[in-house]
Amino acid sequence: MKRSSSWLLLLYPLSMIYSAIVRAKAWCYDRGIFHARELPGTVISVGNLTVGGTGKTPMVLAIAERLAAEGKHTAILTRGYRGTKAARENGVPQSDEVALLRERLAGKVQLGVGADRYQNGLVLSRHGVDWFVLDDGFQHRKLARNVDVVLVDAMDPFGGKMALPVGRLREPLAAVKRADIVVITRSVQTPAPALEAILRRHTDKPIFYTSTKLESVARIPRMDVSLPERDWRKAKFLAFCGIGNPAAFFSDLRVWGFQSVQERSFADHHLYTQSEAAELEQAALNSGADALLCTEKDVWNLRNLQFAKLPAYCCRISFELPETFWAALSHASQRDKAGDAQ
Repeated sequence: MKRSSSWLLLLYPLSMIYSAIVRAKAWCYDRGIFHARELPGTVISVGNLTVGGTGKTPMVLAIAERLAAEGKHTAILTRGYRGTKAARENGVPQSDEVALLRERLAGKVQLGVGADRYQNGLVLSRHGVDWFVLDDGFQHRKLARNVDVVLVDAMDPFGGKMALPVGRLREPLAAVKRADIVVITRSVQTPAPALEAILRRHTDKPIFYTSTKLESVARIPRMDVSLPERDWRKAKFLAFCGIGNPAAFFSDLRVWGFQSVQERSFADHHLYTQSEAAELEQAALNSGADALLCTEKDVWNLRNLQFAKLPAYCCRISFELPETFWAALSHASQRDKAGDAQ
């Protein structure tokens, strides 16, 4: 949604204040006034410069699964959406992202959920974990890390080049200098010279590209039945999502070859109601759709809801990363931790 110029004028002072606070905080960490706490192990942070979806969850999954496959005792440290000081202990996921991670990893990787990722990491370390993937960690400088992986979405790389709340930048673009590895996601052009040229003004670290791979089209809510490709290519869908970057999902559908007769987007982490589910279903019927289609993250916000007239499916995705990326990650993770300097 575009903001009017009058709103931008009102928000601009807030953006300047926010930017000043962020720069002051970074200055204090860079000069050792603030100190990062160190976990007894290797910490790989995955983050970005902007709010909204850049593909952090698929990247966190990819790294965690790779480490686990290599036999490393691995855990993901995540705040969880609206995370609190302590994670829930009743087994109920705190957020859609936590639910997705838990289901996809199936016990291969442990999860530490809550705002205090240092304390959660300490608890996990007592149970043998010595490799940590820090979800959304680029701005979480309270915790030292061996590697900073920063994602840049090629569709909207710098959020209007303005800090919150006017733009989508969480830090100035120059903060990318702290990154050890930069990954450009959702780029239709590889390489992207114009985007790389901007990044190269601030970093000489390796830059990689990743594309979103469709793994399956699963029937929800159980997701134990997949729609064959020959069937989903013929079907017509009403596509909907409640994620940080809905345009990316709809664009991916077109690239993969889906027929979307209508697209609906909701706020990130939107918890759907039964009336919204019924409205989506009716809109799909009215537009001639054969089924509903959403992201895997949306599934967890549709729990306990029913689609009575049409089937609903989700897209299960992953990132395709070159072997050179894994080599760079391995090399960077072998260095001594430098939390105060990072």
